[in-house]
Amino acid sequence: MIDSYIEFVTSYPLISAMIQFALLGTLGDMIAKWLLKGQLFMPYSLVTLFLKMIEWAVLAICIKYAFVGFQGFVDGLLAHEMIPELGLFGRAFAVSVSMNLQFGLLLVILHRYLDNLVARENNWANIDKGMKSLVWFWIPAHTITFMLDKPYQIGLAAIWSVVLGVILGYFNRQEKVA
Repeated sequence: MIDSYIEFVTSYPLISAMIQFALLGTLGDMIAKWLLKGQLFMPYSLVTLFLKMIEWAVLAICIKYAFVGFQGFVDGLLAHEMIPELGLFGRAFAVSVSMNLQFGLLLVILHRYLDNLVARENNWANIDKGMKSLVWFWIPAHTITFMLDKPYQIGLAAIWSVVLGVILGYFNRQEKVA
């Protein structure tokens, strides 16, 4: 089964990223809503659910390109001796920091814009929390991600979106209760 997964993500990198994020990113959004309300329910109409999955699929394309591009960025810096030679952890950390502090800011804004488009609202409240998550969540999470072999990286990144949904749902519920 794992061989089939590796073959699929290697043969169809964009499609596999889109599918993984459409499913897992949407699940993360739903879990956040469930935790916020303290109950299992269908938080979206079927049309909105479909649009959320498309939103996550679009984000997946951006994320996949960023994963490839920022690994090349760090490789380029290494090739030109602009950063010291790095071991596995150091290289993963360098890719994660460079990607999240450059591309991550754009992705947070794009994600919120697409959320607003799907929800037909203009909600930019707490966008700063999304930006702060780049430092406290995404840099450490992607450091682990970039330590894995390439076929597993996008899958783990999609799983991280579920984990962040759980964290945000829990803490947003705590703020709502307080």
